[in-house]
Amino acid sequence: MAFQFLARRLLQRPSPRQIQAVSSRAFSSERIIDVGQPTPATHPELLNEGEITPGITAEEYMSRRNRLLDLLPEKGLAIIAAAPVKMMTDVVPYTFRQDADYSYITGCQQPGGIAVLGRECGLCMFMPEATPHDVLWQGLVAGVDVALETFKADSAYPMSRLPKILSEMIRQSSRLFHNVNTAVPEYTNLEAYQLAASNGKVNNLYAYTHELRWTKSSAELKLMRESASIASQALLQTMMHSKVYPHEAMLSAKVEYECRMRGAQRMAFNPVVGGGNNGSVIHYSRNDQRIADGNLVLMDVGCELHGYVSDLTRTWPPCGSFSPSQQELYDLLLQTNKECIKLCKPGTTIREIHKYSVEMLCRGFKEIGLLKDDWSSYHQLNPTSIGHYLGMDVHDCSSVNYDRPLKPGVVITIEPGVYIPYNFNCPEWYQGIGIRIEDEVLITDAGYEVLTGSMPKEVKHIAALLNDCNIAVQAEGWNGVRDVSI
Repeated sequence: MAFQFLARRLLQRPSPRQIQAVSSRAFSSERIIDVGQPTPATHPELLNEGEITPGITAEEYMSRRNRLLDLLPEKGLAIIAAAPVKMMTDVVPYTFRQDADYSYITGCQQPGGIAVLGRECGLCMFMPEATPHDVLWQGLVAGVDVALETFKADSAYPMSRLPKILSEMIRQSSRLFHNVNTAVPEYTNLEAYQLAASNGKVNNLYAYTHELRWTKSSAELKLMRESASIASQALLQTMMHSKVYPHEAMLSAKVEYECRMRGAQRMAFNPVVGGGNNGSVIHYSRNDQRIADGNLVLMDVGCELHGYVSDLTRTWPPCGSFSPSQQELYDLLLQTNKECIKLCKPGTTIREIHKYSVEMLCRGFKEIGLLKDDWSSYHQLNPTSIGHYLGMDVHDCSSVNYDRPLKPGVVITIEPGVYIPYNFNCPEWYQGIGIRIEDEVLITDAGYEVLTGSMPKEVKHIAALLNDCNIAVQAEGWNGVRDVSI
């Protein structure tokens, strides 16, 4: 049968909507108020009426707040601080990213605020007070009026009133809950807070917010599908780029460019672009070497779209063909990836899938002579879990353990890998090889949906893609459609 290809779906240029989302709006004489982040009035190409952030309505935010309140004990009070601005130098800040819990509850994408949630007060937001100097140099920011009108807070106050108002709230509460990692002195230095802490009344909020965020709504899943699609399209373009430009830095730049041109706000993490032996470094980040002819490159990438991230990995030879030893290992990892994805369904756990992957890889490594024993050496080749939860953060909902039975609406990764150092005691043709194949998997009522299923991973499809970029994959095999269980 002739080898025809159908990669046009992934090779498509950004849609008019995506282009519009990253371009300037036409001039209008109508005065539109800037609240420090996109709104339906300022960015109609991104938000529909009724949405606080793209794709998420005010009703959904209020539902989140009510569900969190239902988890808190009577007279319990939750305090959630916005992420701080982190500085690269004394005057240059790093790009700001909001704390996931603060964003999940409030929708506010700006620094400096503190949100308080309780049955008596509802959502109370303390907002930063911008000076004329701040506005001149940094632009307008959300204040009290925006908290009430845009974020739909029940009450809002300037930050200067926090000591008096929050202290009284704390004194009237039975227990306090806050995020230890994002705590700020604006409230931890309050006498009322310190008294509550000394009396053992302060607890970590993560257990509650992670429980809520673990299962995604239909609106969240729509954003996650789009984030995965953007990252898949970007990585495919980068894969084709690699044959002409086999350099880690260039491939890192290419994938970020392609993600942002399709509407992503940022990368979910610094891309891992490990050529040759660098691929055996699990979170390699230097990305500064040329990829030698005949070596593999491992690329672990993901982007963030309106607060929701993607995460996928592919490994391939930029030269266009796998060596026999590379393909032997790759085929084993690919089969493990496929078999583990088949296990993804309601009721199973990441721990169970991980155990199955270890047994499968141990058996395979022994058969090809890579391992001489089962366990001790295996963990030198792969000390990682088979996967993790995914959502607003890359390793999402860390307080939910891997023994928790999966259920519909949960998104996980499946990422078998092998990382063989040059000094590992094995046949020399395996030394220095690093391979990982990672997909995003949504748990559904019927089983699973592979959100990154449009990204090729079969050896024949990768080879065909690299060796003739003008054709893509025949219908018998990879066809650019997400994988869904029967």
